Amino acid sequence: MVGAMPQNIAHMPLYPLQPAGRGPLALLILAGAAGLVLAGLGIRVAPWLALVGGLLSLGLLLAVLRRLLAPGRQAVLAAGAGESALIEGLALPLIRFDGEGSLSQVNSEARLLLDLAPEERPEPARLFVDLGRPVRDWIVDVAAGRLPGGVEMVALRGSRAEEGDRFVQVALRPDGRGGALAVLQDATALKRIEAQVLQGQKMQAIGQLAGGIAHDFNNLLTAISGHCDLLLLRHHADDPDHADLVQIRQNANRAAALVSQLLAFSRKQTLKPERIDLQDALADMTHLLNRLLGEKVVLELVHGAEALAIRADRRHFDQVIMNLVVNARDAMPDGGVVQVQTRLVTLTEEMERDRAVVPRGRHVVISVEDGGHGIPAERIGKIFDPFFTTKRPGEGTGLGLSMVYGIVKQSGGFIFVASTPGVGTQFELWFPYCYEAALPAGAATARTRNALRKGGVVLLVEDEAPVRTFAARALRLRGLAVLEAASAEEALTLLEDVTLRVDVFVTDVVMPGLDGPGWVQRALERRPGTRCVFMSGYAEEALADLQARIPGSVFLPKPFSLSDLTETVQAQLAA
Repeated sequence: MVGAMPQNIAHMPLYPLQPAGRGPLALLILAGAAGLVLAGLGIRVAPWLALVGGLLSLGLLLAVLRRLLAPGRQAVLAAGAGESALIEGLALPLIRFDGEGSLSQVNSEARLLLDLAPEERPEPARLFVDLGRPVRDWIVDVAAGRLPGGVEMVALRGSRAEEGDRFVQVALRPDGRGGALAVLQDATALKRIEAQVLQGQKMQAIGQLAGGIAHDFNNLLTAISGHCDLLLLRHHADDPDHADLVQIRQNANRAAALVSQLLAFSRKQTLKPERIDLQDALADMTHLLNRLLGEKVVLELVHGAEALAIRADRRHFDQVIMNLVVNARDAMPDGGVVQVQTRLVTLTEEMERDRAVVPRGRHVVISVEDGGHGIPAERIGKIFDPFFTTKRPGEGTGLGLSMVYGIVKQSGGFIFVASTPGVGTQFELWFPYCYEAALPAGAATARTRNALRKGGVVLLVEDEAPVRTFAARALRLRGLAVLEAASAEEALTLLEDVTLRVDVFVTDVVMPGLDGPGWVQRALERRPGTRCVFMSGYAEEALADLQARIPGSVFLPKPFSLSDLTETVQAQLAA
């Protein structure tokens, strides 16, 4: 019975199943069960015991069949009702088709699933979306025996279109009388899960592609902007070439911003999380946001009574708020109000929303709400896809909301959207509450001032020659001694000289052969306490716990400028 298919149920012979008695009969059943177990293990049993076990298996089969029948309908079978009554009484959706593919019988469960009236017999084409060829042709071929019975996933047509796409699994087989019998099963939830898995695989593939391109492109941008910085050191503002060099650097920065968007979508960018006091951060952005909104749209900030803080990358947090506010402005071409609200929410238990599970605890919620035209229901599931935009050609890249999604998720947060066409849209950002204490005023300035000192030996490991050349020249200009290596293996060979003094390791993360974290861990076994700077074109998943495994290490995202590199290295020397 375990392997029986639902479509075979209607043709099983029915036997009256009497309730089991007590005493000797119960003992006989137990003996039969023991016989089944022993026979299943390959142990020889007495013939009478095997016979009792076989009768018991038949009884179990019939008991399962009775469970499939609706509780109040066994009297119909006992009275000798026909096969039509049997099909009507089964507690699973069944449809019978005639030889021409038309519906001849639809039981109550199938009518409920298909939203049909008792006497309604629509054409198959009105019920099911074609499978590359008319559904009727498939039914006729199976009924005539030209095709074997099979199972298909079919999309439904119907009056409940507002529920979205609905799917059923149709198991079709000949009924032996020139027609066909179909067992239906609602497969809408399964189809949605399948679509989500496919979407996740697509997003992951695009993210991997974007991350790989960004890594190589960031190396090129580091070399371009770095050598441009070196040239600017020798060309003052009154030099004829100075303006051209500035243009090169500005366009390199624009290219870096575009790569940053790709990395934000793929959630592989290197973030520098810090405590952000929301009231102060949004107040600092107010002037810029008002300029972006223009004269027709009013910005309204609403804060809760409690001071709120989150832990995130400040630069990327500002970008998230600006993108959401600009989207809200574009949704209200005739003007309106954009409300940015912050509040504290304490969850005593997990919250499930939009297929995400928000853990219990304290959360900071930032909402951006507009009164614009809203987002249609058929599009709201695609707004975070890369390159998907509802704006006219030339007005958007389609990366804005995908970048917002990537930054929020990489920061440990959640993003939800609710929209009503003609009423407006609300985006909610949920971040874990930050318990970290704020730095005393002036602490960061003092730390930077103490870092500015000359001297020290740097071991620079970078497989890209242009990047290595720029970085070595930049560090030497700051009075540092630089040892260069083109690979991790070459760096370990240099460190075999015990008389060699090295104060800071500066290394790329992704390199042929041994990667940056791998060789640094080996080097630290003999030179514990050496500080390290990891240069990264993008943040791999493996980098998440590096600071815990390699104490004293910091990250420098590519592309970086001359001052970014030298200040980071000098800060490590001063630490």
